[in-house]
Amino acid sequence: MDQPSFQKQLAALRDHRAAAPASMRQAFAADPKRFVEFSATDGDLLLDWSKCAVDATTMELLEKLAQAADLEGRRAAMFAGKKINVTEDRAVLHMALRNLTGKGVTVDGQDVKADVIAVLDAMGAFADAVRSGKAAGATGKKITDIVNIGIGGSDLGPAMATLALAPYHDGPRAHYVSNIDGAHIHDTLKGLSAETTLFIIASKTFTTVETMTNAQTARDWVQKALGKEAVGKHFAAVSTALDLVAKFGIAPDRVFGFWDWVGGRYSLWGAIGLPVMIAVGPRNFRAFLDGAHEMDEHFRTAPVQENLPALLGLVGWWHRVICGYPARAVIPYDQRLSRLPAYLQQLDMESNGKSVTLEGTEVTTPTGPLVWGEPGTNGQHAFFQLLHQGTDFIPVEFLAAAVGHEPDLKHQHDLLLANCLAQSEALMKGRTLDEARAQMLAKGMKPAEVDKIAPHRVFSGNRPSLTILYRKLDPRTFGRLIALYEHRVFVEGTLFNINSFDQWGVELGKELATGLLPVVEGKESAAKRDASTAGLVGFIHHLRGSE
Repeated sequence: MDQPSFQKQLAALRDHRAAAPASMRQAFAADPKRFVEFSATDGDLLLDWSKCAVDATTMELLEKLAQAADLEGRRAAMFAGKKINVTEDRAVLHMALRNLTGKGVTVDGQDVKADVIAVLDAMGAFADAVRSGKAAGATGKKITDIVNIGIGGSDLGPAMATLALAPYHDGPRAHYVSNIDGAHIHDTLKGLSAETTLFIIASKTFTTVETMTNAQTARDWVQKALGKEAVGKHFAAVSTALDLVAKFGIAPDRVFGFWDWVGGRYSLWGAIGLPVMIAVGPRNFRAFLDGAHEMDEHFRTAPVQENLPALLGLVGWWHRVICGYPARAVIPYDQRLSRLPAYLQQLDMESNGKSVTLEGTEVTTPTGPLVWGEPGTNGQHAFFQLLHQGTDFIPVEFLAAAVGHEPDLKHQHDLLLANCLAQSEALMKGRTLDEARAQMLAKGMKPAEVDKIAPHRVFSGNRPSLTILYRKLDPRTFGRLIALYEHRVFVEGTLFNINSFDQWGVELGKELATGLLPVVEGKESAAKRDASTAGLVGFIHHLRGSE
């Protein structure tokens, strides 16, 4: 990053903020081509940011900012396998997991493409065996249910993908257990039969506390129902700790590995995606990978002004740093993407929730925003009140498919799209006091009542939103969407000048939990803890009847 140049562009953008469109109504009235000027496509994927408070000058300045941040150079370094994860001295190459037809990818002088394809082929063979019944349970019955046990990237991605690809799900039912709370695995197992259940334990080190605690519970459940010798037929693992996996009772041909150049929240594309592949089949999983690779190539080669991830990242940075918006809401008007906001919470907030620069100094601008959301239209009846009339402006990102998967329910899909477009328009246009008054008077309300109620029916408008449209949520499109958001995170992280690929913020709490366990169990005193923690432990013991 060229710091002097970057600071110059940052100052120019701050100065420009006051000149950016103040009234979106007026902006659209003054420029009939505004949609064309502030939207971009990649195939059948459309990004429209015309309802955000930007103009041509804004975009020109943002492009210069990207140049000063050396976005293209850092992007090239990532795709070349350079160790851009500087705090862990690792390459960042999740893209290699979906680069199955192009040239090889080198890490530390080694071409990793053959290894990637070997793991994918092994996953495909195992998935086919489970789906066909060839890989049956210990009693010979076909597997009907898969339970994936993992947490974080080993759970959020596969769980989201399985739901997103539900129309293509013709394999065993898929369940996901992540929380160390025993209620999670208890409630999952309650409706299953050990004879027809396969567990996938997803833990790189095979030591993750939450995952291995749940794995042991699952193992005990299988042993109690079918005996110790049945464990091998009802478990598979995604891990690199072959010795620990073997001790658990899982054969080597049921273990699928991955690499340290793939971060957990970027690992859906490889072995962590095994439950998805079993659910939808290797062919559909491959289409998912192919779609992501298409987006990789678009991001790698398209100029910034036509590059969807770059544009999405530049607008996101503008909203966070220049406009000062603290959050963004992701609202998919697609029920099968209902887990996307939770997935993006981890992808975005774990990546860019940082306060230290690549150089190890404190950042001087805001970094990652709070990311949250729910599917539409549910969100309209929960938190859209705040989006429309709250005191904070929160940019909204709408996603919607032009075509649904249920042709006999086209009218419902049309209603869904109408609501999506209406919310986007309402956030932009708002409603003035005069318009509110006129509407109420036209309905025959008395002037005194109008005077009282009209202020409550005013919508300020000028609340930014962008929209992503796609034809249909098929595996290829889904892969493109997820890769789009991955690269957006990279773009924003580059502009923030932070490392988007570590997650030291999750460590401290885990370390403290280890020391607190014997205190909670009553084996050690809480006297050395702070007064609040000691008091909470004491009340827990009181509620349990221990004290």
